[in-house]
Amino acid sequence: MKQKFSIDSGVVSGALQVPSPNFNDRPENETVSLLVLHNISLPPGQFGGGYVERFFQNQLPVDEHPYFAEIKDLQVSAHLLIARDGVVTQFVNLNARAWHAGLSQFDGRDQCNDFSIGIELEGTDDQPFTDTQYVVLAELTQAIQLAYPEIKSDRIAGHSDIAPGRKTDPGPCFDWLRFREGIGQQQ
Repeated sequence: MKQKFSIDSGVVSGALQVPSPNFNDRPENETVSLLVLHNISLPPGQFGGGYVERFFQNQLPVDEHPYFAEIKDLQVSAHLLIARDGVVTQFVNLNARAWHAGLSQFDGRDQCNDFSIGIELEGTDDQPFTDTQYVVLAELTQAIQLAYPEIKSDRIAGHSDIAPGRKTDPGPCFDWLRFREGIGQQQ
């Protein structure tokens, strides 16, 4: 499955649009210059079911799994989610500030949400991602880098890189070499 993405005014063509209320404006005159990769599964270690989408919309059914009661008051989002089958969902316009990074630092700057785009991969730290996810992530990253040229290849990080000790994703099963080769970056 070969998808090509384009971005117009922060909207990713080819992505399902599922708006999240969990965003706000970026600081005035802020330049988007960082891409942050995450992983997520809800319940933990389970895929599908639409729970991630509902979580980002503050509509998680807390009675359907004990873990949901633990996270019910969190208000988080990401700009994009890539499901195991490669379907891309956009929750927040790329020009807006999604709430994905939390307490974070990159290149001497705090508050990475101010200047980053967050992509969630449906997955866990301890399971390989799908071939389709790598293909779609590479295509999506190329489109993002075209639309936001300040995101150079050295400004793509994992959540664990910007929040070390607090976060572990995208995890040891994420193949950074494969991803970087997919976006055309030679190591």
